[in-house]
Amino acid sequence: MPNIFMVEDDDSIRELVLYALGKDFDAAGFPSPAAFWQGLKTGTPDLLLLDIMLPGQDGLSVLKTLKADKKTARIPIILLTAKGAEYDRVKGLDAGADDYITKPFSVLELISRVNAVLRRSGARTDTSLADGAEAGEPYTPLRVQNVTLDTEKHLVTVDGRETALTYKEFELLRLLMEHRGAVLTREKILSQIWDIDFEGESRTVDMHIKTLRQKLGAGGEVIHTVRGVGYKAE
Repeated sequence: MPNIFMVEDDDSIRELVLYALGKDFDAAGFPSPAAFWQGLKTGTPDLLLLDIMLPGQDGLSVLKTLKADKKTARIPIILLTAKGAEYDRVKGLDAGADDYITKPFSVLELISRVNAVLRRSGARTDTSLADGAEAGEPYTPLRVQNVTLDTEKHLVTVDGRETALTYKEFELLRLLMEHRGAVLTREKILSQIWDIDFEGESRTVDMHIKTLRQKLGAGGEVIHTVRGVGYKAE
């Protein structure tokens, strides 16, 4: 059973979410970053739900600390943000968050996003057969111009140099490269990568594209915006 930690100082929100998660997950809640750091000593979660507005230490600072430590850098993180706090969401995605959800949110939406992130992060441990390769067939990494994506090694390089991406960024780039030249709508990307179809959530895709381009550096030029439609790799 996947282990989920939640850092949220609002008792009512925390208790509601933990109750809902308790049916399918081993969930633990923490009212503050200080309590979370103590809890982290007992084990590493499979996913972290992290509020941004927290007492003592804000969520973005917690996120950056986790990503800077090799022991916790690969923990998938979903940020809980205030409605309209676009700056915080962008900062969080830039710092390595895998997704975000704005308050107030429905528990069903949250669980859907949790399941989607866990599926994507769990897929990283699959063999190459999970990516559609048949036994005996040689595996060839995906390449578009100076960007190479190796699903077997979960490795992305630009001009031969490794580029560190979050789970969502890796899957987003892979989707675009697998459909090289084809325009993918924001709705299709949401459905494929986030496994959701929530009206008005296209900004999630735009923010991830922005951070992905930044991390790819010179390789970011392979991602093209098709105004009013979506994105393509070419």
